[in-house]
Amino acid sequence: MNMEYILFDLDGTLTDPKEGITKSIAYALERMGAKSLEEPILESFIGPPLKEAFCQICRFNNKEAEEAVHYYRERFQKIGLYENKVYPGIEEILSSLKEKGAKLAVATSKPTIFADRIVSHFHLKPYFDLVMGSNLDGSRSAKNEVIHEALERLSVSSTKNVVMIGDRKFDIIGARKESVPCIAVNYGYGSQEELLSANPMHIVQSVQELREYLMSTL
Repeated sequence: MNMEYILFDLDGTLTDPKEGITKSIAYALERMGAKSLEEPILESFIGPPLKEAFCQICRFNNKEAEEAVHYYRERFQKIGLYENKVYPGIEEILSSLKEKGAKLAVATSKPTIFADRIVSHFHLKPYFDLVMGSNLDGSRSAKNEVIHEALERLSVSSTKNVVMIGDRKFDIIGARKESVPCIAVNYGYGSQEELLSANPMHIVQSVQELREYLMSTL
């Protein structure tokens, strides 16, 4: 496969956002007067669109979910953004891919404004031709919508040379809807069972294995 365009999910793929996201979710629940959640449940918020996660996990109605997202962002944009770390070895992968001429983009359900600040904060921005996420009003939050917009912005005419890389079923399913194959990474926040059930093109277990796979297929 000739990977000319490579789209990366952000949370759980390029960076480990656990501390910032879980603490911001806990803050939002506290502000809502809602029941606190155990750490494994808080971690399940990493990946899917946030409003959707509040509805499904906390059983909030639409209005409550929107309020919870507001409180989440209240903490996240000031503190949680930076309670984050790049997975060791990721920058080396990005550097190698750019050297080989690949065009790279971030495709995340996180709002673009936050994703861009995170990528810039960790000095990864020079590697990417595009950082694409959702809108603050909640639109374009589904992964297939993000991928579609990224392909449009990159002027991709055919998806035969495109691949998505992500750690949750949402990445795999969203990519498939846009006829893009997906490499699933099992070092993030999706379980092996979750990833297998979504039927990705390939699964890697570590950043090193991701590097080896990408270098062997370019």
